[in-house]
Parts: sequence; structure tokens; C-alpha cells
Amino acid sequence: MFTRKILTFISLGFALLFAQQSLAQLEPINNRPNPFSSMDNWVDLPNGRTWGSTAGVDIDPDGRHLWAIDRCGSNTCAGSNLDPILKIDPNGNVVTAIGGGLMLFPHGLHVDRDGNIWVTDGQGPDPTNPATAGKGHVVYKLSPEGEVLLTLGQPGVAGDGSGALLETPCDVVTDADGNIYVGDGHSGQNDTATPDTVARIVKFDRNGNLLKHWGGWGSAAGQLKTPHALDIDSRNRLIVGDRGNNRLQIFDLEGNYIAEFKSFSRPSGIYITDDDTIYVADSESEFDNERNPGWHAGIRVGSLLDGIVDYFIDGAVTAYPDGSNPEGVAVDAAGNVFGAVVSGGGAMVKSSRR
Repeated sequence: MFTRKILTFISLGFALLFAQQSLAQLEPINNRPNPFSSMDNWVDLPNGRTWGSTAGVDIDPDGRHLWAIDRCGSNTCAGSNLDPILKIDPNGNVVTAIGGGLMLFPHGLHVDRDGNIWVTDGQGPDPTNPATAGKGHVVYKLSPEGEVLLTLGQPGVAGDGSGALLETPCDVVTDADGNIYVGDGHSGQNDTATPDTVARIVKFDRNGNLLKHWGGWGSAAGQLKTPHALDIDSRNRLIVGDRGNNRLQIFDLEGNYIAEFKSFSRPSGIYITDDDTIYVADSESEFDNERNPGWHAGIRVGSLLDGIVDYFIDGAVTAYPDGSNPEGVAVDAAGNVFGAVVSGGGAMVKSSRR
């Protein structure tokens, strides 16, 4: 009985904390210390290649090498045979490039425990462009050498949100058992979105068999408007960057809603370290005065234990070139923060502790 009372007290405390954090959205969190110094142009792309748009970024299991997307020097890989997935060493040298000719719009990127590379292709074919035929709407699992090991969805075929076919998948992550979680549906934040718009989390087993899906378009607890970023914390909870709703949502791995935080602004990318420190990239808050008024773009750093933001790498001031801002984020074993810049020509910005 005593133990039950203690657990009830703890649960009530967390409920109060989550309620307080929901109120944090009322005041933009833009003024936090920035203990990082940032630099661009530290990656030496081969053969005169220049950055296109990027978004997906993750760390190799060695904790040192970076895997990153480059959309073939543009904002699309349609008609290009360039390898869009790059492995970069700590000195900024590209040591591996894979994935050429597979994808239209590489978007989300995840490196699993075995070093395999998972990439979402977040667009579908354009009927007016033959170079796009039979591509898009899928997730690929690639070996570090670029061999296709698994495909989720059917290339070139959009799903309707009811089964295993995907529709502009945003991001992907795997759990300790090898189950796969896909943030499906990139259009939920658009003005044209309707209740039929695909906006869900899809769970597959390690072999690609559909297990379940949850979500649905909307702003209520458990609903989504563009599940743009995914990661799993130390307590085996799925953290979803619900970008169209300007919030992080927290689910258990069976899809049960737990909580949300609005203190991290408009999440485009998330990265969680082993101690449940979360890095949240916000690339959109300053596009206009409607998406998230008053908030600045950049990377907010805080804790998933309480939802409090401790640091802010302000992308709109000094860290990112030409007013561009990070859509993806990753952190290496040394604590360096990598921001994958989607606009302004693209870049990979490295922020290190001062």
C-alpha cells in the first residue's frame, strides 16, 4: 500500500509538471545561454561538389563519424546519379558516399546499432518529369557500403494512411529489438491539409512486416500534423517532432500517448543522448509570422525529464549562413552538435563547446 501511494504521488507530480510545461508555449523561449561556437565550411566535399539542401543527419556507432544527406547539390536528386548519403570523418573528409540513383528527396536519416543506414524518400513521382517515375514514398535500409537490405513501402506508390504503403515519409528510427518506426506524411502542416491527410506513426517489425499505426491528422493529444522527426529515449519512449503542432509528443512503443512538450518550439529535427538530453532543431519559426509567432529558429537543448530548455544555439543570429537554419541535428561522442541546414544552399554546421 505504501509503495502504491508513493507511485501515485510521483504520477501526480509528473502530471503537474507536464501541465506546467504546456503553458510554456505562451512565452517564446529565445533567451538561453549559448555555450557553443559554430563554424561552416568544415566539410571538404569531393570533386568540386557543393552542398545542396540537407535535412537528415546521424552519428555512426563509432561516435566519431557523421552520416549526412546532401540532395545531390540541389533540393532534389531527380535525374541525378550523385550519391546523396555521405559519411564524414571528424576532420571533414568524405570517406564514403552511397545511394546514387535510388531516391528523389532523401529526407530523414537514421543509423542503427549495427551501422546500417535508414533513409526516407520524402516525395513522390512527378507525372510531368519522367526522371521521377518509380521513385519516392519509401524507406530504405542500406548497408554502410550502400547495398539495399530492406525497402518499406513501394517505390513510386503513395499510401492512403491505412496500411503498409507510405506517403511522403518524414523520418525513421529503430528500437533495441529492431522494430522500425516511420513518421509518415509530410503534408500535415500545409494549409491544404484535411482530416484525410496522412499524418501517422507506422510500426514495422525488423523484417518489414506491418505491426500497427497510430496518430491521424489533427491537434488533439496523440494526433499529428507532420511527424517530422523521431527518436527513442532511455526509457524506451518514442519522441515525435510534431512540427505542424509546434510540439514534441511522447508515446510508448505501442503508440499510447504519454505527454507533450511545447517548450522546444517548432521541431524539425531531434537528437537524444544517453542521459535524455534532447537537441531540437527548429528551421521554420522565422519563415513567416504565422507558423510559430515570436519564436526564433535554431537549436534548443534541454532535458526530457522536465522539458526545460537550458541552451539555445540561435540560428538566426550567428550560427548559420545567410539566415538559414537547421532542419536536422546530431551530436557526436565528443559533444559536437551538427546542424543540417536545409535552405540557403545547404550546409553542415558544426557547433563545439567554447
